Amino acid sequence: MAIAFFDLDLTLLSRNSGSMWVRSELRDGFISPWMALRAASWILRYQLGMAEMEYALLEAVKTLEGDDEATVRDRTHRFYDREVAHLYRPGGLAALERHRRAGDRLVLLTSSSNYMSEKAQEQLGLDDILCNRFQVRDGVFTGLPEGDLCFGQGKLAHASRLAAAAGADLGDCHFYTDSTSDLSVLDVVGHPVVIHPDPRLRRIASARGWRREDWGEPDQR
Repeated sequence: MAIAFFDLDLTLLSRNSGSMWVRSELRDGFISPWMALRAASWILRYQLGMAEMEYALLEAVKTLEGDDEATVRDRTHRFYDREVAHLYRPGGLAALERHRRAGDRLVLLTSSSNYMSEKAQEQLGLDDILCNRFQVRDGVFTGLPEGDLCFGQGKLAHASRLAAAAGADLGDCHFYTDSTSDLSVLDVVGHPVVIHPDPRLRRIASARGWRREDWGEPDQR
């Protein structure tokens, strides 16, 4: 069996759902302007290659401490239906269908939350989701991640465990992503493909001869 791994934000989706979530939470009064500004600064610094995103993710998880999980899941699902579900790139949907016809296992490999990812899995008919999960006790968030962070080397750890469990060789697998932060996975799969890559990844992909694809923009009509 071969696995096709897909990043979510700015790869399958044309926008960064994390930035959209921060704006939505601010608009609806669930976070303060200061919290929104802090989150936005981390996202910007990450995009400019200036931030340790693992630290930012841990800080974000910490803000959930004491919140009710069911409420956050419901809020995330409503946000997805309202603002995200229509943002899939047509080329990404076509790639999913090609791999589905080939009998490959379709896996989302993303730094997004499991609440966002489970909606993507439902809409796209994915076989598995590898994502960030949060520790919950008695229905309430503890402020800690559940297991390894799914980012950077953590993404490789998640992908490697799933491939081993499925009896798949990463050398036979595809990975589609836009971000330099995913180099650890791109370096080990047999078929790395960059989608609308960030500037640094564009240069690296060109130097290494990796395939580059334009998946277009979603129809906004």
